[in-house]
Amino acid sequence: MNITALRPKVLHYIEPVSAVFIRAGMTPNQVSALSLFFGVLCAVCYSYGLFAIGSILLFVSAVLDLVDGSVARKTDRGTKFGAVFDWIVDKYVDALVLLGIGLSGVAIITLFAPQLPKTTDFLIVTVAIIGSLMNTFIKPVVYAETGYQERVGGKIDDPLEGVGFFGRPETVVVLVIGGLLAPLLGPAGIAVAVLFIAVGTNLSALQRVIYLYGRLS
Repeated sequence: MNITALRPKVLHYIEPVSAVFIRAGMTPNQVSALSLFFGVLCAVCYSYGLFAIGSILLFVSAVLDLVDGSVARKTDRGTKFGAVFDWIVDKYVDALVLLGIGLSGVAIITLFAPQLPKTTDFLIVTVAIIGSLMNTFIKPVVYAETGYQERVGGKIDDPLEGVGFFGRPETVVVLVIGGLLAPLLGPAGIAVAVLFIAVGTNLSALQRVIYLYGRLS
């Protein structure tokens, strides 16, 4: 069970936003590019330690990530390239925002263990980035190797969507909450968020590998 299971309910609230972009004549790929733009802005803000502002921008990017698919379905303009572009945008945003935190120089693990070298903090960020990317990378590898092609609304009906307790939605939610708490907790909020992501994404990837071993071996 993960947040992705709530996606159908969330999409209901996204429809009015999608309608705005449809009336503006924007294509799904343009909405995806806009999602990437806000993700890059978030990464820049994070790199300068502006965690609350960055988290608001990340939230906007995440909403747009849902909007592009909704626009594609409502206008019947979904394409295979659009689905691929959506994945690429997601991973660029994930990697860049975490990298932005690393470049900010914020104490992550050394906040709780000051005796450790400062390079440990960037190592934790690196582990979080690897976990975030690998947790998703597993999916297209499985599709390619097993020949899975079943589609719903122009997009692959993901058989791994419900497997793994910590995916991209959880990563975004944790970062947004950690960043918004920065004015109250200081860098501790974002530090705890990165620690959760570093552990959660990698354990989730392992969970998917174990599941696939049982199904495919």
